[in-house]
Amino acid sequence: MILWKAGPCEIVWFGRDGWKSLSRKGIDLNMEKRRVVVTGLGAVTPIGNTVDEFWAGIKAGKVGIGRVTKFDVSDFKVQIAAEVKDFVAKDRMDAKAAKRMEPFSQYAVAAAKEAFDDADINMENEDPYRVGVIVGSGIGSLQCVETNYEKIITKGPSRVHPLMVPLMISNMAAGNISIQLGLKGKCTNVVTACASGTHCIGDALRAIQYGDADVMVAGGTEASICPTGIAGFTALTALSANSDPMKASRPFDKDRDGFVLGEGAGIVVLEELEHAKARGAKIYAELVGYGATGDAYHITSPAEDGEGAGMAMKLAMQEAGVAPEQIDYVNAHGTSTHHNDLFETKAIKFALGDAAKNVSVNSTKSMIGHLLGAAGGVEFVTCVKTIQDGFIHQTVGTENVDPECDLDYTVGAPVEKNVNYALTNSLGFGGHNATLLLKKYED
Repeated sequence: MILWKAGPCEIVWFGRDGWKSLSRKGIDLNMEKRRVVVTGLGAVTPIGNTVDEFWAGIKAGKVGIGRVTKFDVSDFKVQIAAEVKDFVAKDRMDAKAAKRMEPFSQYAVAAAKEAFDDADINMENEDPYRVGVIVGSGIGSLQCVETNYEKIITKGPSRVHPLMVPLMISNMAAGNISIQLGLKGKCTNVVTACASGTHCIGDALRAIQYGDADVMVAGGTEASICPTGIAGFTALTALSANSDPMKASRPFDKDRDGFVLGEGAGIVVLEELEHAKARGAKIYAELVGYGATGDAYHITSPAEDGEGAGMAMKLAMQEAGVAPEQIDYVNAHGTSTHHNDLFETKAIKFALGDAAKNVSVNSTKSMIGHLLGAAGGVEFVTCVKTIQDGFIHQTVGTENVDPECDLDYTVGAPVEKNVNYALTNSLGFGGHNATLLLKKYED
C-alpha cells in the first residue's frame, strides 16, 4: 500500500481497489501537538479517601492492608486485602444517583468530583463538547454478577435486578462521571486489565494533543474485593498467602509471594496548556510522553526479557525528547509477584541502560495493594505529588531485595530529592504495557 498526505486535510493511498482519498475536515494533519498539563487530582484509596488523606498516608508509610471485612473469608486461603474504608457514597455525590451505581462507579465519581473541584473548572464557562471523560475499570462489578446469579439460582430469572446490566458493565464509571459533571465531549472506557488507568490517561493526553478536547477527566477505578475476585486470583496463584499485612505486599523482595488485591480510584484532570493559562488554573505538572505496547507473549506473564514494557518507556521518552539520564524516578508497576518484579527490572534496564542504576524506583502497591484497573490512576497521582513535594516514598515492607532485582527500590526509608522527570508503568494481563512520562511544569 502506498500512503501519503496530499494536503493538510487529505490522506491519499493506493489499495486493492485503486486510489482512495480520506479527507479530515477541520483538522490540520500537520498541526503540532498541543501541550497538556495536570490541573486536578482526585483519589479514593485504602489509605485515604481524598488526595490529601492519601498523600499524608503515603508520606507516613501507612499500609492499608488488613483482613477482609466485606464478606466472610473463613473458608478462603487468602484472607487479606486492601479495602477502601469509611467511604460513604451519599456524602460524595447525589444520594439517589449513588443508589444506581456499584462501588467501582461510586469511587470513580467521588474521585472525579474531587479532581474537577480541584481544577476549579466552571462548566458555565466551557463548551461541554470540548470536555470529555476516559475512565476505565479492568473488571466492572463482579458483586453485581454474584448477587444476581444467586437470585437466578434461588428465586428464578425474573428476580434479576432491572438495572443489572448498567450497574455491572465497566463503561458506567465513565458514563456516570459524564452525567454527574455535565461533560458531553469524548466519553470512552479503556479496558486493559491492570493497565486500564494508565491507558485511559494516555488516550486522554492524545485527545487533547490533537484537538479532540480541551479538558479531559481521566483515570481508573476498581472494586473487586468480593468472593469471586479473591477466589479467582487465588486460583491463579497470583495473590500473596501471607497473613501479615506488613509483609504480604513486598515488591522486589526475595520472599515475595504474590500481590494483595486492592480497590479505589485515581482520577485526574488534564488540560491543554493555553486553556489552563487563560483561566488562571494552577498547574501541577506537564504530561509529556506516553508509550503503549503489547508483549505478544503470554496471557498472564510479562515478556521474560522485559522488552515490551521497556519499549513503552522508550516510546514515552522518545515523544518527550528526554534522555534516560534525565529520568529521576520510576513508579514501578511493582506487584510483588515473582515474574512482574523480575521482568519489570529487566524492562527498566532495557529502557534506561546504564542510567537505570541511578534512578529511584518504588512501588506504591507496597502500601495500597494492587488496585487493578485503578492502579495506574492512583500511581499517576503519586507521581504528580512526588514532583510537587520532591518526596519519593519508601517501598514499604521490602527488606531483603531479590539479588536478581538489582536497582534502587527506595528500601528502608523515603528519599527527598528534586524530581524533574517521572515515569510510571502499568502492565496488564494479556501483555498490555503502558507508560506515562511526567515533567515538572515550566512555562
